[in-house]
Amino acid sequence: MMKKNTCCPISYACTLVAMLWCLNGQSQSLDDFTLPTPWTQEALSAKIPLPEYPRPQMARAEWQNLNGFWSYMGGANMADPRIIDIAPDFPINGEKIRVPFAPEAELSGIVRSGETFLWYKRTMEVPRTWKDQRILLHFGAVDHFAAVFVNGKKVGTHRGGYTAFHFDITDYLAKGENTIVVGAHDPNDGKVACGKNGDKGDYTFSSGIWQTVWMEPVAKQHIAQLKLIPDLENKRLQITATSEGAQLQVLAKAKSGSSTVANAEGVAGEPFYLNIENPHLWTTDDPFLYDLDLQLVDAKGQTIDQVDSYFGMRSIRIEKVNGVNRTILNGKFEFQIGLLDQGYWPDGVFTAPTDAALLYDLELAKKTGFNVVRKHIKVEPQRWYHHCDRLGLLVWQDMPNLWYPDDVDSVAVRAQFRSELKDMMDQLISVPSIVMWVSFNENWGAFEVADITDWTKKYDPSRLVNGLSGYNYAPGYRPAPRDPGNGDFVDLHHYGKMEDKYFPQPDSLRAASLGEFGGKGLFVRGHLWPVPNNAYEVMINSDILTDTYVYLLNEVEQRMLYRSLSAAIYTQTTDVEHEINGMVTYDRQVEKMDFEKVKQINEEVIKSSRKIGEKKKVSSLVREYPVE
Repeated sequence: MMKKNTCCPISYACTLVAMLWCLNGQSQSLDDFTLPTPWTQEALSAKIPLPEYPRPQMARAEWQNLNGFWSYMGGANMADPRIIDIAPDFPINGEKIRVPFAPEAELSGIVRSGETFLWYKRTMEVPRTWKDQRILLHFGAVDHFAAVFVNGKKVGTHRGGYTAFHFDITDYLAKGENTIVVGAHDPNDGKVACGKNGDKGDYTFSSGIWQTVWMEPVAKQHIAQLKLIPDLENKRLQITATSEGAQLQVLAKAKSGSSTVANAEGVAGEPFYLNIENPHLWTTDDPFLYDLDLQLVDAKGQTIDQVDSYFGMRSIRIEKVNGVNRTILNGKFEFQIGLLDQGYWPDGVFTAPTDAALLYDLELAKKTGFNVVRKHIKVEPQRWYHHCDRLGLLVWQDMPNLWYPDDVDSVAVRAQFRSELKDMMDQLISVPSIVMWVSFNENWGAFEVADITDWTKKYDPSRLVNGLSGYNYAPGYRPAPRDPGNGDFVDLHHYGKMEDKYFPQPDSLRAASLGEFGGKGLFVRGHLWPVPNNAYEVMINSDILTDTYVYLLNEVEQRMLYRSLSAAIYTQTTDVEHEINGMVTYDRQVEKMDFEKVKQINEEVIKSSRKIGEKKKVSSLVREYPVE
């Protein structure tokens, strides 16, 4: 039976009559939304949307959230932020936009697309307690080019629609009120890393600011970046804390609850090790996280910066089990059964309306017995990965693809893609739940695949690399590179009949993964996006959809046991606009399957996988059956 989602603390009946009077004099209520979620009203009512601390793995006590209403102007005839050095003027009593929602999103209050040039403005005051410190202005993500101005002067620019960046704005500040202006350019031309958020994407295009804007005070010399790599074999954590300046020491303290587990010290910018005796493993059943205190100390022995972090002790690799390559987590094979997770929202498009909404999709995966989420060609806010770390969900992280790497500007286009791949990996390098990088998906904009796969593996040898997930699928607009022949996986996608010939098999170097399968849909009236709706196959009702999923998992288990399959990713977590093949509807209001049955079959398959390799063969008889 289909069930309503009852996770929202505000009753739906009450929210229908609730209303927010926006700063620009225009009102929004739930009646204005095409398909409100259980969190839409909370986002509408919040003075500061998404108020939570945005960088959980490198936290400082002092910070200020700059989300909320900003002045806005956008359109193809606006000033181009790529070529101007002085911030433009904004009209008096002009439009307001709710940051961090893209102007295409209904929660933004703008609801227009194809703006090309987007301009944002707000005022702020630096707290007096931050006196004599450097002030960093942070952006979680701005799609795709951003130019930042403070008090009319250009501070800096950034390219890349999925990665965080910041500027030191101290020297541009005045006493009292200060003005921040952000200009964004997003051509929607498929020549940058954009995933489905591009001209060939399936869903609503989005642009501009789409993650939290915030600022914090720091010392002139401070920890700028962390790299935390667990080395389970040697019972230690590799730490690199990057900072400008010489003769700076880094003191590290690992804690379990209130107890100190280990101490170590090193030099800023250089790797050092924190020894962890008898490490408490991070697993999908027991996602234990150590707290990590880091101090930056100058030549006089004074602590000049301090951040709070955390880490998990786990290992991931490919290793032979009974003579075939399998995925090995913490020294043991555990079948990876996951959900394709695209991270789209009917009210916020690319941005979840609240942190509770962001968490809901992950808790859905966990409570239904999945142990993996494949983050599909999107990079989420850092809190999303924090939730995966806490819940014990393995993450396959896709690189958002571009679409056109072959035109006359291919050298610049390909170089930019490589740069953004590195930026993504640098940003997420310390996340314990991420066990795999997926360089390309289904040949979408794929180029130099074998080379990029090798580079990715060398840049981060601590994780698995899936060079081209679903290399058997290809768009018709350009030739397909096909199987790169390297990386850690032979990865196929399959949405049809479950036959052996459609399943990948491991080779001498790689394990086998079914990177996408399923795609079974269900119409739920009253919860459909107003476009023609479809799926790879549409089921009659919830019972049949659930039983079909159980059947598919039984077939997957057979290939795990007898064809050496190591992983499978079901499509998908939620409906997304026209696609109605989710576990829940697009508005997250209706559960489309019997989740208890889904959980039971998932757990049975995982339990079955843990027995592989434990028992010796009791018979030497090996029998091969014909494959159709």
